Amino acid sequence: MTKTLEKTKTCLNLIGGEWVKSNTGKTFTSYSPANQEEVIGSFADSDETDVKKAVDAAAKAFETWRKVPAPERAEIILRAGLLLEQHKESLAKDMTREMGKVLNEARGDVQEAIDMAKYAAGEGRRMFGMTVPAEMRNKFAMAVRAPLGVVGIITPWNFPVAIPSWKILPALVAGNTVVFKPATDTPYCAYRFVEILQEAGLPPGVINFVTGSGSRVGNPIIEDPRVRLISITGSSFTGRKVAGRCGELMKKISCELGGKNAICVMDDAKLELAVDGALWGAFGTTGQRCTATSRVILHKDIYEKFVDMFVKRAKELKVGDGLDPSVDVGPVINKDQLKSINEYVKIGQDEGAKLLFGGKILDKGDHAKGCFHEPTIFGDVKPNMRIAQEEIFGPVVALIKVNSFEEAIEVANGTEFGLSLSMYTQDVNRAFNAITDLESGIVYVNAPTIGAEIQLPFGGVKQTGNGHREAGTTAIDQFTEWKSIYVDYSGVLQRAQIDNHGDKK
Repeated sequence: MTKTLEKTKTCLNLIGGEWVKSNTGKTFTSYSPANQEEVIGSFADSDETDVKKAVDAAAKAFETWRKVPAPERAEIILRAGLLLEQHKESLAKDMTREMGKVLNEARGDVQEAIDMAKYAAGEGRRMFGMTVPAEMRNKFAMAVRAPLGVVGIITPWNFPVAIPSWKILPALVAGNTVVFKPATDTPYCAYRFVEILQEAGLPPGVINFVTGSGSRVGNPIIEDPRVRLISITGSSFTGRKVAGRCGELMKKISCELGGKNAICVMDDAKLELAVDGALWGAFGTTGQRCTATSRVILHKDIYEKFVDMFVKRAKELKVGDGLDPSVDVGPVINKDQLKSINEYVKIGQDEGAKLLFGGKILDKGDHAKGCFHEPTIFGDVKPNMRIAQEEIFGPVVALIKVNSFEEAIEVANGTEFGLSLSMYTQDVNRAFNAITDLESGIVYVNAPTIGAEIQLPFGGVKQTGNGHREAGTTAIDQFTEWKSIYVDYSGVLQRAQIDNHGDKK
């Protein structure tokens, strides 16, 4: 098993149980966002030929893997979870180096994968079907779950171990085989995750790992007719394109996309608690979560007090290398994202929002070699401003003043997204009204918009996704088909809806 990365490593594709070079013979490099002179590793720069080989291997492996009893498949996934547990610290350190999130958060990312492995393993002895009464005598009716076949998994860089685990582990327990394309910003984290699955005992071809660009790897996975489902987490723009193409191909598609999440703080809220939640929700993972708190909707009676408390606390946050235990906010993932975030700061200023704190790229001293942006707070934001409507995916938060609980609900719901919304109040009636009226797949009461647990469904409404959910008992749903079965042991022809309900003379 690979230890914490100490020198540049060349990582290959995994196809049919063998680590192999790409068809192109080329590689690309992964760099640390905290220090872009630090090379994490080089990775296979693959193309459609590599994808075809991976799908060939997965299709061949499916014929035997699907017949392995689900509890036996689950034992392998449980072993993977125990190995993840064993290597949690080294995985977390490699994640901080490659993705940038502070070490405690990286540990949490790995812990989610550990939790998912244990949960998915349990599904190997559940995976419930159903039995129902048949309308004919001496006839048995039931429905069971069947695996889909080869599934394509395309994952982002912000949770480089957790998100692959949400998709891959339930898919494998359900009896599918996988072709996995990770984000090009975090291929080493994905490589280590796949190494652990191999060490756990997956047969050759059950998981196949191909690195490279979306155009040369992702698109061929989508286009291959043998790939029965695409599960993708990414931007709404990318998700719409992929979903549209899968629709043309009559292929199953599961999209988990963007968010413009909000915390609502009412006049009766515990302000210290709300400030804690807003800081964590807005600046945890440097704002690079689909569930990040990018809006804080504040009742007018507590607006000024909250702003004073929030800005004061934000000024105390330390930005730097996530491996430094004193750092609160790590780098953003790359220079392009850094530029995009700072462009939104300028947009907010041009729109007339008041810059209360931050707003700058940090590029001097300890920050000179990395991709660092100040935690940034805008006040006096109007609900229709771009910084209150568009996903920024960085440490920028918009504060919006409202006059009432009802207006807070209206503003919270007033974007095209619907992933995670939160209500801070001590009024139980308000809390339950918020649960009913907030338009999102996840609702928190007196907690920030981040913090989902794997035993509940994860996903959103509106432009956040296409209705599928990850994690929880619903994780198996997207990776299985229902098969209805009728067993007639009467020994005679029985015609449903006719012999029992036809005219009798």
